[in-house]
Amino acid sequence: MRLGSALFLAYVLILAACLAWPIAHLAGTLRTRYLEGVEEPLVDQANILAAIVGRDMASGIFDASALNDLFDGVYAREIGARVYDLDKDSVDVRVYVTGRDGKILFDSGGNGTIGDDYSGWRDVRLTLEGKYGARTTLTDPDDPSTSILHVAAPIIVGGEIAGSLTVAKPTTSINRFLSSARPEVFRIGVAAISAAIVLSILVSLWVSGQIQRLTRYADQVRRGRRAALPRLARTELRAMGSAFDKMREALEGRKYVERYVQTLTHEIKSPVSAIRGAAELLDEEMPAIQRSRFLANIRHESDRIEDLVERMLKLTELETRTSLDRMESVPLAPLTRAVIDGKRPQAEVKRLAVSVDVDDALAVDGDAFLLAQAVSNLVQNAIDFSPAGGRVSVHGRADGTHAMILVEDEGPGMPDYARSRAFEKFFSLKRPDTGKKSTGLGLNFVKEVASLHGGDIGIENLPGEGLRASLSLRAAVAGPYARPTASEDSRWPGASASSPDLPGGIRRVTPHLASERKAPLHGGSAPAPTTPRSPCRR
Repeated sequence: MRLGSALFLAYVLILAACLAWPIAHLAGTLRTRYLEGVEEPLVDQANILAAIVGRDMASGIFDASALNDLFDGVYAREIGARVYDLDKDSVDVRVYVTGRDGKILFDSGGNGTIGDDYSGWRDVRLTLEGKYGARTTLTDPDDPSTSILHVAAPIIVGGEIAGSLTVAKPTTSINRFLSSARPEVFRIGVAAISAAIVLSILVSLWVSGQIQRLTRYADQVRRGRRAALPRLARTELRAMGSAFDKMREALEGRKYVERYVQTLTHEIKSPVSAIRGAAELLDEEMPAIQRSRFLANIRHESDRIEDLVERMLKLTELETRTSLDRMESVPLAPLTRAVIDGKRPQAEVKRLAVSVDVDDALAVDGDAFLLAQAVSNLVQNAIDFSPAGGRVSVHGRADGTHAMILVEDEGPGMPDYARSRAFEKFFSLKRPDTGKKSTGLGLNFVKEVASLHGGDIGIENLPGEGLRASLSLRAAVAGPYARPTASEDSRWPGASASSPDLPGGIRRVTPHLASERKAPLHGGSAPAPTTPRSPCRR
């Protein structure tokens, strides 16, 4: 059972246990509460009337016939009173007086009971004994609604009990009150329970939502994805989330260091062995040309180690990020053209035709420097694997909420066995021109940049020959991109105010993405044109 459902059921059961009995008890004792409210004023009335009758008896002026006339006039009155929802038109109180022997001396209900012995009735008997006397009697034993409430008070003459006076009132009005009050109590109870159930559902959803966020975060960490700690309420769940995040950082840091050391050691072992072998051979006598070749090999392997360490440092810095430090709207058209402009010397050496078709309105929110490095890496890969006289094309288009940068070449494509490992660190394929591999950090770097920008990178072979790299990035939230003015060129890495204009009025910018060095091209002795060193290669 899910936690939200368990919490909801627990709330409902607690609610039922806590409210069911009080509501049932209130509804069951409602009549008693009404009777208490009616009996209390009857006690006052009985004692007041008993005091008046006792005074008349002590003075010898008690006259039952005069009382009959008085009550006949009272019963004849038209009251027309509105007591909340109850219409009261006449007096329904009955009063009777008994002597010390319990026999009726006066009855406002009629003279038919005069002389009857009421000493057996509870109200009269207890009152004559000096106790509180009251009773409820049904006029119809089969109908509980016909009950009449009787309250008696002693008649005191000369300090002695000389008789009793009883005030009787039918409970008809009480029954009417109850008939309207009981449904109202149940309606209020149902409304309260319904509101409590709705609130319990909301609380359950809130609690389960917080836990689901934390669960998704833990699942993403388990899958090795870059995940930021979700927003949690100021409860123990936030403390738990912070503990998870710190644990993740500690475990990832330890695992990363182990993997980093292992892979770096493995990759450096080969050039170090080559340098050691060349250095040992240099101790021997050899022709100058052979010595120069060994020295060149040492320099080449040293540069390779330096390049590997620099790119590993850049990739490590990128992998430790969970979000971008600075976000800005980056138009992709001028960024892509600037990258292509920096790669043209290499393309011209191989006589490659490079085309760019990126919509000027296409923009993403992100880090311009990292995006330029990622695009530069994809273009560099396309150039490296393209045959001489081939074609490299870069397209940019919107795809729903994402912007797509597509880099295509006419190279040999990627073997099936390599596609599943293309984004692994240090995995690389031999370049067709030189037969050498790169550091194997390129596509992994691009994938990290794409992940930071809410996107992804994909690779697919084209029909026939060629390969397409698809860089997907979350599109900018702001409106269409407006072309930058000369004063805005500084936002691009390596932008120069003296750079000539690109087609369409876009300023030419040469992104200096990393340190530059000359390297032999196609195994020849002539140095290749200086190009920006991207932090990664395929």
